Amino acid sequence: MPSLRSDDGQASVELVALLPLVGLVVVLLWQAALAGSAMWLGGGAARAAARAEALGADPLRAARGVLPGRFERGLAVRRERDGSIALVVRVPAVVGGGALGSVTTRARFEAQQ
Repeated sequence: MPSLRSDDGQASVELVALLPLVGLVVVLLWQAALAGSAMWLGGGAARAAARAEALGADPLRAARGVLPGRFERGLAVRRERDGSIALVVRVPAVVGGGALGSVTTRARFEAQQ
């Protein structure tokens, strides 16, 4: 006896129902990659800033020269008590153009004579 309901198109309906979830997962993974990139680039910029400080140059300018434009917004450089340079980089949001937080990296070079 044939069933009264047909399963034709059921897979399409299930796919359409899952698309928002798949999109959310993709956005979250992209945001995690962006946060990791901010940490990685912040470390390089902190080393450049500390190197510039050790040579008597402007550490903020050195850090800005290393970072891509997207990460320069909200950039802050601090000199710590131990002589190291702390660099604060904002993590840009994938959606909305704001920031989701910040990452602080530190580096130190001895002053060069």
